[in-house]
Amino acid sequence: MQKLLIANRGEIAVRITRTAREMGIQTVLAVSEPDATSLAARTADQFVVVGPAPAPASYLNQDAIIVAALETGCDAVHPGYGFLSENPAFARKVADAGLVWVGPDAAAIEMMGNKSMARESARKAGVPVLRGSDGPLDPDTDAVTAARSIGYPLVVKASAGGGGRGIRFVRNEEELMDTIEMARGEAASVFGDPTVYLERFVEHARHVEVQILGDGTNFIHLGDRDCSMQRRSQKVIEEAPAPDLPDAVRQTMRESSVELARQCRYSGAGTVEFLYDPSNHEAAFIEMNTRIQVEHPITEQITGIDLVREQLLIAATGSMSLAQEDVHFSGHAIECRINAEDPDNNFFPSPGLINAMEWPSGEGIRVDTGVEAGSVVSPFYDSMLAKLIVHAADRHAAIAATLAALDATAIEGVKTTIPVHKMLLSRPEFASVRHHSKFIETAADLLEAK
Repeated sequence: MQKLLIANRGEIAVRITRTAREMGIQTVLAVSEPDATSLAARTADQFVVVGPAPAPASYLNQDAIIVAALETGCDAVHPGYGFLSENPAFARKVADAGLVWVGPDAAAIEMMGNKSMARESARKAGVPVLRGSDGPLDPDTDAVTAARSIGYPLVVKASAGGGGRGIRFVRNEEELMDTIEMARGEAASVFGDPTVYLERFVEHARHVEVQILGDGTNFIHLGDRDCSMQRRSQKVIEEAPAPDLPDAVRQTMRESSVELARQCRYSGAGTVEFLYDPSNHEAAFIEMNTRIQVEHPITEQITGIDLVREQLLIAATGSMSLAQEDVHFSGHAIECRINAEDPDNNFFPSPGLINAMEWPSGEGIRVDTGVEAGSVVSPFYDSMLAKLIVHAADRHAAIAATLAALDATAIEGVKTTIPVHKMLLSRPEFASVRHHSKFIETAADLLEAK
């Protein structure tokens, strides 16, 4: 691999460029018109404008991105996360154009991208799954009977959903059919696929995930992460390793995740996500993400392994540089996703000019960002400004160090979620691991407490 096209923007584009440069790989960044002056564009060796600001005309424009890669002499494409990273049609187009796709092949993306198919694959691999419908609900299926066998409350999930989208909650039988119809309509509109399935809802569940790597022949895990602090199914704070997990549960999740990767002959970096029920110490499969995760830095901090480097090595050579015995864990890491949003206005996006920006520094502190003072936060894209990552000897020290790092962070010109991160990290429920994936919504005093 000599020259890499990065089909993404912001912090992940800067992140990929950094590792590619260390490996002696040249980088070309595909950008929208307003991103031509971005930090990511200036960081890359070269950039190419592939379309105007709206994502469908630029970052989702498959043909324009492939043309950009070919015309600039690239031999590989890294999709980052979001946008086209889990689009099997794009992965096929990249391969058909004679380019190396940095990620699993289209078949694996397709298998894991369809959540009902992924659930069945997980079950065959011995990964524990929640009670649910056997495959997608057919319009002629007796949904009421299926729901009764699962039990309430439950969720209706879009088969093509992901990233916390395409999920609707059902409390009782009276809500079931209307919710299924709404979910089908939403799934067709958002994902282009109306199929849905039913799954048991676990109250007060934690969201725990396992990082895996594979090269199609060999498969390993790099430990687990807890991403339970979420707002409307979007992760806010992540940490690694997942705290307060019974050893047997942790081992089952890690080993079964590797087995799932083996079953689909996985190549690249992936994440197997679980719901963990602390009331009965059971974990069950949610989905598999076939890309680098936003929260990958916390795994890097506790293992010392550069996951983007491994992605590039696997794509270039077909082999991993690691075996399971090479993976060792040290300390505890926490990541805060800092967004340009106004917590006092229902987290409404806060685009605009960043007048000033100051980040903390010191041992154990890492900041992954795609903006700087003078950057303009666009209303067209995700509102994440940066990820503040802190690594310390243990969880207690990591919480304290993260709070101190947040105190030392200053961003002027746009509203940010920093006050919310401070409030959440200071909560006794977080310290004692009593939070869960619906904690922000169910703790009525939370937003008033920030």
